[in-house]
Amino acid sequence: MTDQQSDILTITLNPALDMSTSVDAVRREEKLRCEAPVLDPGGGGINVARAIRQIGGRAEAFVALAGFRGQQLSALLYQEQVPHRIFQMEGEIRLSFVVKDRSDDSQLRFVMPGPVWTPACISELCQQLEGTAMPGMHLVLSGSQPPGFPASFPSDLADLARRKGALVTLDTSGPALFSLLEDKTTAPDVLRLDAQESEALAGQPLPSIRDAAQFAKALVAQGTAKCVVLARGADGSVMAADDKVLHAKTPLVPVQSKIGAGDSFVGAFTLSRARGEDWKDALIWGVAAASAAVMTPATDLCHLEDTLQLRPDVAITEI
Repeated sequence: MTDQQSDILTITLNPALDMSTSVDAVRREEKLRCEAPVLDPGGGGINVARAIRQIGGRAEAFVALAGFRGQQLSALLYQEQVPHRIFQMEGEIRLSFVVKDRSDDSQLRFVMPGPVWTPACISELCQQLEGTAMPGMHLVLSGSQPPGFPASFPSDLADLARRKGALVTLDTSGPALFSLLEDKTTAPDVLRLDAQESEALAGQPLPSIRDAAQFAKALVAQGTAKCVVLARGADGSVMAADDKVLHAKTPLVPVQSKIGAGDSFVGAFTLSRARGEDWKDALIWGVAAASAAVMTPATDLCHLEDTLQLRPDVAITEI
C-alpha cells in the first residue's frame, strides 16, 4: 500500500466497553476467580478504525457515547491514539463481558443493552454526519443498530454519501440488513456479510464456495451493493464486483480468538480502497488482516507484521 489515502470515517452507533478475563473453568453456582480484566473500546466502527491504525493507516471514529462507560471508552481511544468525534447521548453505553474458560478454550460472551435512541437524537446525528461527510471520503457503518433506530438508516446514509460525493461500506445485521433488499434507490458501495448473515439474507444454506459466489453475484446484479463480500470463516472470503467473483483465503493459522476478524477485514479492505487499490488487492489485504486477527488473544485485532507476513500467501481464485 502507498501512504497516501482518502479520508476514512467509521460510524459506531452502538459502542461497547469491552471487558475480557479468564478462569480455570466455568462452574455453575460457584464463585469464579478471574484474572485481572482487560478493557478495550468496542463496537464495529471503533474496531475498524483501530485496525486501520494498527496496519499503518488513518481513520477517524464517529462514536455515539453516553455515561461513565462512554467516558472510559473515549479515554481508551485517546490512549490508542485513535482520533474520534463524540456524539453525546444520555444514558449509558453497552458493556460487553467476555470470559475465557481455560479448561476447554471456550468463551462466554455477555452483552448488555445500550441507550434507546429518540427521533430527535437521530435527526441531530444525521445533521452532524451531513456536515462531516466530504467528497471522496469513505464512510464505514459497522456494527449493530441500537434500539429506536430505523432499519432504513443504511440506505439513508448511502443517500447522504451520494449527495456529498462520499463512499459507503456497510457491515451490519438484523432488520437494517434486510431493508437493503427492499430499498435499492441508493445502494452502499460495499456490503460485507458473515456466513450467518449471508444465509439469513439468502433464506437458505450456502454450503459451498460456489453457492456463496452465486449469491454474491446475484446481490450485485440486483443492485443491493456495487461490491459484495461474503465471509467464509477459515475458508476466507468471496467477493463479487465489476462482473467478477473472486475467492481468497490464507493458509490455516493458529487461532487464539475469533473476535475482531471481521472488523480487521473491513479495516484493511477499506484502507486499501482509500489508497487507490483495486477490488482484488483490497480483498487480499482484507483476508490477510482477518487471519492475522484470529492469531491475537481476546479482543485484540490484526497486527501489521502478521498481516504483511500472510499477504503473499493469500490464494486467490476467480470463480
